[in-house]
Amino acid sequence: MFEAKTDKKTAIFFADGCEEIEGLTVVDLLYRAGIPCTKVSINAVPEVTSSHEVTFRTDTTIRDLDFGAYDMLILPGGIPGTPNLRACAPLMDQVTAFCKEGKQIAAICAAPGIFAELGLLKGIPATCNPSRDALLIENGAQLSHDAVVRSNNILTSRGMGTAIPFGLAIVAHYLGDDAARALGENILYYV
Repeated sequence: MFEAKTDKKTAIFFADGCEEIEGLTVVDLLYRAGIPCTKVSINAVPEVTSSHEVTFRTDTTIRDLDFGAYDMLILPGGIPGTPNLRACAPLMDQVTAFCKEGKQIAAICAAPGIFAELGLLKGIPATCNPSRDALLIENGAQLSHDAVVRSNNILTSRGMGTAIPFGLAIVAHYLGDDAARALGENILYYV
């Protein structure tokens, strides 16, 4: 049973063609930590099919989401999931607004490339899947190859293999390093 440890809310956005591990691992870790996380489909329906043909149901759709109720927006990667997220104008408007207001945004794998294309990574450290390195550099990011990079209100990560440290970084943001470390130990991931 879920027991909230914070009143802050996160929303994670799923598009057809997403990398399910990058999204659902984060959802799982936030749930275990007690951080409210709403799974949001950018489709007209709550069902999403991943790049590996795994179909799952989200909590709501983007058209029914009250963005004002959320503290952090999270984008998983995947192909064609990332381009599908990028093509969702209402989501891009909100990601840009969140960032400019100093609210939290996070992306993993190819999805940090969206932040780069929106001009949100200029002059700041960020990481991504190696296939998007050039995109980040071309758009002014200071490319890092760390598993997870926090730059002010922007959190980026490299890919499926870094989904656990990415999720734990979100836990640390809300509940502190000790809570993230304890959760990592609980799932036998030693940070």
